[in-house]
Amino acid sequence: MSVHLGPNQYGKAETRLVRVVRDGDRHDLTDLNVSVALAGDLSGTHLTGDNAAVLPTDTQKNTVYAFAREHGVGEIEAFGLLLARHFVDSQPTIHRAQVRIEQYGWRRLGPHSFERDGREVRTARVRYDGQGAEVVSGLTDLVLLNSTDSEFHGYLKDRYTTLQETSDRILATAVTAQWRHTGDGSDWAESYAESRRILVETFAGTYSYALQQTLFAMGQKVLEARPELAEVRLSMPNKHHFLVDLDPFGLDNPNEVYFAADRPYGLIEGSVVRDGATPAQEDMWHF
Repeated sequence: MSVHLGPNQYGKAETRLVRVVRDGDRHDLTDLNVSVALAGDLSGTHLTGDNAAVLPTDTQKNTVYAFAREHGVGEIEAFGLLLARHFVDSQPTIHRAQVRIEQYGWRRLGPHSFERDGREVRTARVRYDGQGAEVVSGLTDLVLLNSTDSEFHGYLKDRYTTLQETSDRILATAVTAQWRHTGDGSDWAESYAESRRILVETFAGTYSYALQQTLFAMGQKVLEARPELAEVRLSMPNKHHFLVDLDPFGLDNPNEVYFAADRPYGLIEGSVVRDGATPAQEDMWHF
């Protein structure tokens, strides 16, 4: 039997970084989770255990901390680009770097006091191969709910179908969204804030006959408003809310009392792509 080494990468995952910028009594806080993956001329370490081409993952971790001190953090897309370019440009055996960053929000309570923000997590993924860079921004766990203006009917039915059609239901989800930039020079802060705003406003303002329809509308509106973006990918679980049967207690239930189901749940996923956009490397979306 003949075998060969296939695609491979290695790196330091989930380096936790908290950066405090001190300006007198007022402090600013950045809280990140940084993962690095490197690929290149690494056959030796796999086939013979020769580590001459390997930049240790501990070095990668230390670089994250050192760069946070030397260069600051700023917008997470810019920090990811800085790290990715460094790993490829400084190491001849490393041909590609991917950096994934999650940013956790903190709400200011005072000049140097903070409360952890329970909202969504901001994300960024950067890929650099020595020639060009790709940047995907996004967010996870953006919890949204419409208490009406949602229907679901006209679907396929077979002998196992028990779900009742409805013309008035709660539509709730926890959005994971990623949007791919056409280049690496966007105004990262504005692009993120506006993309997030459009996602939320479109969800709230769409009369929905299916979560798929809502997903497409959200991606479409982002691309229409943000010319620096080429593609939006969305993953949206349907967080089911079922009416509770109150008949045994002699009570009616005019769409007021619900059971919020935890699992199982429907999972709706899809992408909206600008016509003519160049496809991204598939590994930009899965890391």
